[in-house]
Amino acid sequence: MEVAFKKSPVHISGSLPRLGTQAPDFVLIDKNLKKCSLKDYSGKRKLISIVPSLDTPVCSLSAKEFNRAIKEKNSQEGIILNISADLPFAQSRFCHAEEVDNIICLSTMGSKDFAKAYGVLMLDGPLANLCTRAIIVLDEKDTAIYTELVPEITKEPNYTEALKHFFTE
Repeated sequence: MEVAFKKSPVHISGSLPRLGTQAPDFVLIDKNLKKCSLKDYSGKRKLISIVPSLDTPVCSLSAKEFNRAIKEKNSQEGIILNISADLPFAQSRFCHAEEVDNIICLSTMGSKDFAKAYGVLMLDGPLANLCTRAIIVLDEKDTAIYTELVPEITKEPNYTEALKHFFTE
């Protein structure tokens, strides 16, 4: 598969989980340097926002947009996981500085396993070995019900579609 970074092709490791299939488990690092897995969030609907780094304008904007959306809905039915290669310390600084406190940031620090399993590892280009931009919505049983591989890494995801599948009303 392939996406683009500033219109230049970037190859990625595979493909997102197929709709209707079980998402693979993962081990990522939270702000307290604790290992977290998909199982830690079982029984909840999940919107997984995958970004290269919160230290870029589009990644920062998408984290703030998803934070705003879940805060406005005052929803307890699901959680939003923001996954990036940033160290947990940097994620915490970002969340504190930007008042992003309604989403959970997790780091791929130290392992490419998540990126490979979810088909988002960039194999070449200037951001090689980071995750490309993607959205995955999982139901309460961790079945993929919506996915979006953003074709141009410098562009925002389709918030409306992702949130439509995330919020159940």
